[in-house]
Amino acid sequence: MRTQAVIAAVLLAAGFGCAELPDYTPPNSVTTLDQNWTEAQRRWFYHASQGTRLLPASWFLALEQPRPSLVAVERFAAPDYLARFGFLPDPVSPDNPDGLPVGFARDSFPVDGQLNAPPEAVVGLTCAACHTGQVEFGGRALRIDGGPAMTDTGAFQDMLGAAILLTAESEPRFNRFAARVLTGNDTPETRAALRERLNAALAAGRTERGLAARGALYPVEEGFGRLDALGRGGNFVFATQTGDTRNLAVADGPVSYPALWDAPWFDWVQYNGAIRQPMGRNLAEAMGVRSVTKLSGPPESLYASTVRPDTIHAMERQLAGPAPGEGLRSPPWPQAVLGPIDAAMAERGKAHYARLCAGCHDGGWTAPDAAGRRYRQITMVPLARIGTDPKAARNFAERRAFFPPGGEAQVSAAEGLREVTTRVAQRWYEAAGVPPGQRAEMDGYRTNDWRAPAAYRARPLNGIWATAPYLHNGSVPSLYQMLLPAERRDAAFFTGSRQFDPRAVGFSTAPFDGGFRFDTAIPGNSNRGHEFRDGLPGNGTIGPALTEDQRWELVEYLKTL
Repeated sequence: MRTQAVIAAVLLAAGFGCAELPDYTPPNSVTTLDQNWTEAQRRWFYHASQGTRLLPASWFLALEQPRPSLVAVERFAAPDYLARFGFLPDPVSPDNPDGLPVGFARDSFPVDGQLNAPPEAVVGLTCAACHTGQVEFGGRALRIDGGPAMTDTGAFQDMLGAAILLTAESEPRFNRFAARVLTGNDTPETRAALRERLNAALAAGRTERGLAARGALYPVEEGFGRLDALGRGGNFVFATQTGDTRNLAVADGPVSYPALWDAPWFDWVQYNGAIRQPMGRNLAEAMGVRSVTKLSGPPESLYASTVRPDTIHAMERQLAGPAPGEGLRSPPWPQAVLGPIDAAMAERGKAHYARLCAGCHDGGWTAPDAAGRRYRQITMVPLARIGTDPKAARNFAERRAFFPPGGEAQVSAAEGLREVTTRVAQRWYEAAGVPPGQRAEMDGYRTNDWRAPAAYRARPLNGIWATAPYLHNGSVPSLYQMLLPAERRDAAFFTGSRQFDPRAVGFSTAPFDGGFRFDTAIPGNSNRGHEFRDGLPGNGTIGPALTEDQRWELVEYLKTL
């Protein structure tokens, strides 16, 4: 008990809590659905590096779980432990030699982010960590490639920080850690150097946590399946990477991880329709997930980065395919596992959909561009009409940053990210000797345009059954509840379970140990808007009230998309 008390005191003093994590029970089987990917494509996507960095690989594999113990405990990187954060276990393979979960990637970067230093093996997160879903029913799991993950990255970062802290503060833990990291070169000198590096990493983490606490930067706990990607990523790019803390901003507009199928063929992407170019979008995502990018220092070093545009482009090509519908496809409703679709109900629902939904969700196509490519036009619905929680859109629209770093001029977040991603891409293209024609192809034949409308997108609904919970902030647990007035939706529910409800179409929301209680009364978490109720349209009302039969008929039809 004394050991537990001491460890708890150390963690609390450093600003770390001990997250209560759900137990992990593996499914009896995992089935991949027909989404037009081969097994080789899937395996590569799960572990290809975008150029991000969590920790040196030897550290990540050597750390122990942050729980009280007088003796060695299981490794932090144990698949069953990482699964408790929602990461999907994945076996050892040529693409995954360490047996890490889906979305973890090995790479080799310069030591501690100094881009002119010798490289070392690192572990980082890649696209698949947030964009690979899974639903479970009757002991069987259905893998959803490109679907929203059910990960709690906040708890993961907290516990990873706690593991590093306990390693630095506990001599027995440090000794075990050092023996694993320094295999073949374990000397007093190398141990001293390792301790110095560990303390430096811990100090940097404490500084970030301290700034976040003092500025109350992250007041809305995200839980499973959500992240304020634009807010947190903006803080990392504009403040952490530049060293200009004036650029820190409150990030209280978390959003669900969006589905990736068809996204390369949308005219604008992100929930707020902020980005046009695929290279700019993916560079920003990689930088926000802690790639190392030089945004301060001598001019000759600016915009050097560990981001890998060549891999990013290969990912985008695999997702897109050569034409719409020829890359990653939305998953078909798996009738053999989740039950058959009632054809008569679905046919009646189809008529409701055409009358009530198609106007926003079935957009047209752009005129062909110079490369003969056409894109799906995504309807942007103003906040005043859709009535959903406005924070994600407004935060980005209102954000300003001092840029270039150290100056007194401010730019919008959209303008700053456009500049950064354009410069990073240009520098990489020049260093790699990429000719102009190939650059245009890697950019998707589109200019790196950014904007910040006070609106949310209405994307096509194919595969919508596999993307619960709903609304941009994940505040509505099922498709059935999406068709209810807000006051009849769950005001609070639990997330983190992958147990699927095929009738209402969503995950189980019952309380369970380690689950995240989603409270829709918290600003940023509102579940109002996009409602069918009688009255004038606008302010969240998008259509007339539905009967109970009409709701279920619509749900049945949406399974077919």
